Order: sequence, then structure tokens, then C-alpha cells
Amino acid sequence: MKCKSDYHIHTWYSDGTMKPTDVVRMYKDAEYDVIAITDHDGVDAVKEAEIAGEALRIKVIPGIEFGTSYDCGGQELELHILGYHIDAENKALTDALCSIREKRRVRNEKLLAHLNSLGYDLTWDDLLQRPGQTYVGKPNFARALKAKGYEVPELWEVLDSVKREMIPSYEAIDLTKGAGGIAVLAHPMKTKGLPPRDTEEFWSALESIIRDLKQHGLKGLECYHPSAAEEESLKLVILAGKYHLHITEGSDFHGDK
Repeated sequence: MKCKSDYHIHTWYSDGTMKPTDVVRMYKDAEYDVIAITDHDGVDAVKEAEIAGEALRIKVIPGIEFGTSYDCGGQELELHILGYHIDAENKALTDALCSIREKRRVRNEKLLAHLNSLGYDLTWDDLLQRPGQTYVGKPNFARALKAKGYEVPELWEVLDSVKREMIPSYEAIDLTKGAGGIAVLAHPMKTKGLPPRDTEEFWSALESIIRDLKQHGLKGLECYHPSAAEEESLKLVILAGKYHLHITEGSDFHGDK
């Protein structure tokens, strides 16, 4: 019998909309066997999700998704690294997450000021969409703008215009390994800054990145993701096999939009 799994799930501890217990219950009701909680740059949901998983008898893998910077021949790319089976209490990891959280706060303040300068009347309180919320990401900005009735042309380009200082991809892999986990390259088809994805140049550049990350400890490739068409997923599977990488599948679930 095939194991039903989803290795890429976000909760309201990052930019998802559902609390961990509700996420676990939803997947149990949908008859999943294994899920991974992979909030952005944080592990606050892990313990709650694991407790719910034990109660509901569904395996919950402790995970994380790092936003990272990667030097591609002098061009900075943003790559996302998923970490699985991590020790969420590992000191090096938790110390790094405190620093990452501060860098995100600085970016958010700059982005809020930028949106205000463009005439969008947003406050910090508008970005806090649940009691006790500590994480604010670009989807929170998007939801806040929508809630106020704003229709922003090229919204995601505007939100991407204020960059966040990210840790290097190699560091994310090292942090994952140091916490006892395995590192996986997330949604490679979403990588910005590469040649058009329907060209050989794209696949050549992507393979070069995968080969390099493999040499620095990468253990897997997210081959099945909503961003990848069926034919693209098959090409990713071939790349994963070529470099002896685990093949993973994830929905990138964030909850109700």
C-alpha cells in the first residue's frame, strides 16, 4: 500500500492560516500517513504538531523551510532549503533562528514604510492577523492589503522590492545537518533569476546548482510541487537519481487564503 504523505506544510506560526493541531487533524481526516511541518525560518509549531500527531496516530516529521541566498556565478539567487527530522531544540539552530527573525523584522519595517510611501495606509497592527502572532511574512502583507480593499498592481513584485538579508544556502544545510536532519532543495521550478524554465539553459543552470549543493551536504530534491508540471517533475526525478538525492513531494499548504 502506498504511503500518503505531504512533506511541505505551513501553519500560522509562519505564513499559514491554521494552527498546528487543526492542520494535523485535517490531514488525518484526509487519511494521510505522514506529514512534515515546515514553517518558514521557525520551529514553534513542531511540538504542538507532534503532540497532535501522537494523539491522532499520524506521523508528524519535525521540519523547517529556510529562505537562503545562493551565489550563482556572481548573481544572488533565493533558494529555499527544507530541513527534515530536525531537533527543534538544537542550540545552534535556535540561536540562528533568533538572528534570522531579527533580519525579517528589519525587512518588514522597511517594507511597511515603502508601502506607506506608495500611498497604502497600513500599520503594523494590520499585519497581525491572529492573537499572539510573532511571524510576519509577505503573505501577511498581501492579506492586510486585501483586507483594506487595496488592489496593488504587480503585488508580489512590489513586496519583493524590499529584500531581506538571508543566510547562505550552505549555512542552512549545515544547520540542518547539525540539528540531526536532512536538507532538501524546495520547489526548484520557482527559482527566480535563472533562464526561462522551458529552455535547456534553465535545466543546465539548475543542475549546476544541485550538483554544488550536493557537494555541500544536500540530501534531497522536492520533485513534486504545485509549481512543477508533470513533465518538469519527471525531469527533476531524473536529476535526483543522477545525484543520488531523496525524492520528496509537498503541497506547500498554507491554509485558506
